[in-house]
Formats: sequence, structure tokens, C-alpha cells
Amino acid sequence: MKNIISDAGLMKLYIKNMVCNRCIMVVQSELKKFGLHPVSVELGEVEISDDMNEEEKEALNEVLSQLGFQLISDKKSRWIEQIKNAVVELVHHQEEQIKTNLSTYISEKLHADYSYLSNLFSEVQGVTIEQYYIAQKIERVKELLVYDELSLSEIADELNYSSVSHLSKQFKKVTGLTPTHFRQVKEKKRKPLDEV
Repeated sequence: MKNIISDAGLMKLYIKNMVCNRCIMVVQSELKKFGLHPVSVELGEVEISDDMNEEEKEALNEVLSQLGFQLISDKKSRWIEQIKNAVVELVHHQEEQIKTNLSTYISEKLHADYSYLSNLFSEVQGVTIEQYYIAQKIERVKELLVYDELSLSEIADELNYSSVSHLSKQFKKVTGLTPTHFRQVKEKKRKPLDEV
């Protein structure tokens, strides 16, 4: 399993399904229980100051798998996970709106050519990065509708929609419901981010 990259005495692990701050805390806690010393833990990436043999990596993967995570060993899977994490971070954890388009944001964040990333993502995931981005935005809209703290206009503004009408059309296209109807029924529960 070649999922560890050494960099100035640090080893980097790539971990699938880390999509939120709680995931970061859980993984960090499990690494410490496992006897490792994490230097940094971010969405999908962990740096540790320890050496690990193949047997230890397999044992760690088993522990993480029980919690819904997985060590990633091949380069394509790492790229896919990094793209997903960048989109999740942008939609769910970004304090301010980006001043550039999605393709530039992804390309700059991952330091790679967007057309390569886009083709790889579509080939592996069966959807485009843009479709994945829209799905994440709709899940964020659902979350904000369930909280019932913001108006539709405020939600549209927060998620950088050009208008409430644009948000409503996209929401209905994806969910089959208008945002207002969704807010009323709330039976179509939100999906966990790793299932979007």
C-alpha cells in the first residue's frame, strides 16, 4: 500500500471520506489511540511524524474503515478525494465567497491543470465537478432551510446564486421540490456529505 509520502521527516496519509471538522477530530483521536503523532490533520490529508510498516498501515486502515474512512493508496483516488474535499470546503466551510470561478479555484487549490482534473473526476465519478459542486450546494441549501434561520434571499446570497429564482430552479431540478415546499415538509432529509 503506497499511501504514505515522506516529506522532510513527515509522512503524509491520504484518507477517504473526511468531509467535515468532526471527521478531522475523529481521525486525529484514532491516530493518537493508535500510537501515532499527527502533526497536521486536514480534510483528506494527515501528516504524521512516525514511520509505519505495511502491517501497521493495514491495521490502521482496518481501524479507520470501521469508522467509515479508508486509506487511499493510488494517485487517481487521491486526486478525486482532494477535488471532493476542495468542493466541500468551498461550499460548507468557506467564510466568504470566492472571487473566482470554480475551475480556477480547484486548479489553484490542487496546483494542477483543471482540464486534467475535470476529465479524471468525470471518468471515475460518472459526474462532472460542476455537477458535484451543484449537489453540494443543494445539500447546503437543505441544511439552511432546515435550520430555518435565513430567508431564501439570504441563502441565495450566502451561496453566491445570482438570484432567488436561480436557486429555486436549481433546487427543484435536483430535488423535485421547491425550497418553500421542502421547508414545509422537511421529510426529504439531508444526505451525509460523503453520500452526495
